[in-house]
Amino acid sequence: MHDLEKRLKKELQQNIKAKIMHSARWSIPIHSVEVEFIAVKRTKMDVLMKMMLITFQKAKIANAEQISELLLVEQLFIQDLIEIMLKTRLIEKSESIYKLTDRGFQQLENGVFEEEQEAESQNVLYSPIHEAFLKGELKEALEEPLDIYRYVKEDYLDEELSLENEPIIHALQANGLEKDQGDVLTVISEVISTTDLFIEDVPCLEFIIYNKEEDIIYARVWNTLLGRWDEKLENQLNEKERLEWRENYLGRQ
Repeated sequence: MHDLEKRLKKELQQNIKAKIMHSARWSIPIHSVEVEFIAVKRTKMDVLMKMMLITFQKAKIANAEQISELLLVEQLFIQDLIEIMLKTRLIEKSESIYKLTDRGFQQLENGVFEEEQEAESQNVLYSPIHEAFLKGELKEALEEPLDIYRYVKEDYLDEELSLENEPIIHALQANGLEKDQGDVLTVISEVISTTDLFIEDVPCLEFIIYNKEEDIIYARVWNTLLGRWDEKLENQLNEKERLEWRENYLGRQ
């Protein structure tokens, strides 16, 4: 941490017009959230499946033998596809007759076959102060705990985390869990559950900079989880404290 702070100070002071007026260390709480989700594989529907779905739609088919004779395709292949269609809910059997479901009609219309995968789980990181998921890797905790960032709510440990599905899916996408492999596209279709596992305090380094030539004072904040300057935190500090900095460090408004 000391080496990082030293490197950042050197970087900031490369601009001879900029002077570091103050520096501080503090931490922000990051929730590690386990997400259970379902992904779907999408492939271009093959000709035989299309023909079978059209046949189920237009004719009264009760067994694989009938459609095998109609399409002149070996019954074994027909039976295998019927089982896949039943499993993926493209068709259903009602009064001994195979019928298209709404799902089957939609996929036939789109020409895309969707196959639901087994449920998976993945951990994502959520920052209440950013109101967003962050991409990074949690590191080992510091030996000496830091003060919590002054604009984190005091009762944040008692608050239950409430998350919307859309940003969760975006976070999973950012972790590379959706894949485009030419003819096969894997997409996340449903979030089953979220579990707030633990909260980790992530160190940040704050620097208050004064540029004499431009007569501006501003904050730079290095977020160690992101491994870069954190514009969200900088903007928050600038909005809330800039007037106070001018008074405290420059003796004027």
